[in-house]
Amino acid sequence: MRKFRKISFKDLVNENKRQLLSDHEEMERIEKKLEDKHSKNA
Repeated sequence: MRKFRKISFKDLVNENKRQLLSDHEEMERIEKKLEDKHSKNA
């Protein structure tokens, strides 16, 4: 099990962003989900 070092929320977000940017399929899926969500609220 990985030992967790104390990192700030901002660092965590940036790390996740880097992982997502390298995973284009996941980005497409999330963008579609967000679009669907916003179109329902509009």
